[in-house]
Amino acid sequence: MLMDLQAVVDDIASALSERRGEGKVADYIPQLAKVDPKQFAITITTVDGQVFSAGDAETPFSIQSISKVFMLTLALGQAGETVWKRVGREPSGTAFNSIVQLEQEHGIPRNPFINAGAIVICDIVLGSYKPKEAIGEYVRFMRYLADDDMLTIDRAVAMSETATGSRNTALANFMRSFGNLHHDVAHVLGVYFHQCALAMTTRQLSRAGLFLAAQGADPISGYSVVSASRARRINALMLTCGHYDGSGDFAFHVGLPGKSGVGGGILAVAPGKASIAVWSPGLNKVGNSALGTLALEMLTNQTGWSVFGA
Repeated sequence: MLMDLQAVVDDIASALSERRGEGKVADYIPQLAKVDPKQFAITITTVDGQVFSAGDAETPFSIQSISKVFMLTLALGQAGETVWKRVGREPSGTAFNSIVQLEQEHGIPRNPFINAGAIVICDIVLGSYKPKEAIGEYVRFMRYLADDDMLTIDRAVAMSETATGSRNTALANFMRSFGNLHHDVAHVLGVYFHQCALAMTTRQLSRAGLFLAAQGADPISGYSVVSASRARRINALMLTCGHYDGSGDFAFHVGLPGKSGVGGGILAVAPGKASIAVWSPGLNKVGNSALGTLALEMLTNQTGWSVFGA
């Protein structure tokens, strides 16, 4: 069935126009607290390269934890399945920065998308690179995936996160005490804070996630990013763990693999069909974009793209 996807995104943006500003902007990172909460954007990039956008789709925002999907992809490329000896694959059921679970599980984070897990993933990447090289490799990778050499890290956000990152420092030191962090804590966290501070538009982000909708290959260039089985497994982790302790609710309402960030962005994947990025800075009570989540639910209702069937 042919759908007018431009009409779909226009309808969603129009329907949510009166609700812009809902939710609470992340204010524990001072730079994010300054973002205008009344912004909204949605972009769909289909596997045949068509792009459909509505709203503030050319406004860059801090991708924050959405970056964890791409850094995991890099780590798997370097270390393969040995990654899973140091980080689990189960939903957490606790806050994204919880330290309680780590103690019970002897310093092995529950999954790569909670903060502790993402810090371990950075440590794994540092097995092959010095800190500045690791950040550079990550930026190069993101520029390639987004097909845009203009992507940059927002230094002000990175510095803001560094200045307020006491909980992440505690998580890193705690894991190091269990032997699950091999490099200097300051170096690992430097990489982590910089990866989260990458600024992207929904147009760029939806393009960057396209390989996950196309069995691991960039369908536009034809270049293989990861194997089909690895893409499938990354998507599985996004579905079960991509929204912290709101992951089950997201699967229930939206039914797509997705990864959120406290900057208000969400990357969602409709396997075989499209990569979708939404952005609205106001967060719901579990730290995911309130209007972004609603927009994706509206999208799957209109398109039937849920992985669980129309």
